[in-house]
Parts: sequence; structure tokens; C-alpha cells
Amino acid sequence: MVDSMTIPTVLFVCVHNAGRSQMAAGWLQHLAGDRVQVLSAGSAPADSINPVAVEAMHEVGIDIATNQPKVLTTEAVKDSDVVITMGCGDTCPFFPGKRYEDWVLEDPAGQGIESVRPIRDEIKSRVETLLSEIL
Repeated sequence: MVDSMTIPTVLFVCVHNAGRSQMAAGWLQHLAGDRVQVLSAGSAPADSINPVAVEAMHEVGIDIATNQPKVLTTEAVKDSDVVITMGCGDTCPFFPGKRYEDWVLEDPAGQGIESVRPIRDEIKSRVETLLSEIL
């Protein structure tokens, strides 16, 4: 039995929870499996996930098509060990004792697949670095 206290929780936050944070959550889930609990949310969530983000992740064998954008809650931040923000800045509540990182990434909204692929790959390398630091 794995002690749930030893599994870190990572929360990815971007404004719409439709592109960057969903791709990051998809990568972390894919790379970490059950060694990390993965959450994502947005300060102003969109109605649905960016279809180009879904397509970009599908190209590398990761399915995020069924995910839904979620509203960022104070509870989600409280429950997380690591909070990664992506361009939402001050809208994310701050709690002492958490690890916060702000990843400056281009927003894939409204962009074609050629522009989204490098964002996807940049997110993967950042997720791999994060994983090596928290596990």
C-alpha cells in the first residue's frame, strides 16, 4: 500500500485551462503515472479544450480530448504541493509552504498545429525537469 502522503500533488494553472495547463497535465500524467497526483484549472476557464492542443498531444500518443476546463479553486491550491502558473499571475491564491513556479509559455489559443508543437515540446521538457526535482 502506497502512503498517499508521499505522492506529491501538482496543480497546473492557466487562464482558460484549455491549452497549456491541459498539455502539461497530460504530460505529467503520462510520464509520472500514479507517482504524482495531477490537477489543472483556469482562472477564467473556457467552454472546452483547445482542439489544436488535443491534436498536438494526440500526435505523441497522449489523449486529453475528454478533459474539461475547470475553475481554479482555493481548495485546489491548498491541496497541492506544487503550483505551476502559466500566464495567470496574480489571480492564483498564494499559500506559504507551497512550491510556486511561473512558466512563461506562448499561448496556443488561435494558433495552428505548427505553432503548438514547439509549445507542447517545451512543456514536456519542463515537466521532465519538474519530475526529476519532486520525485
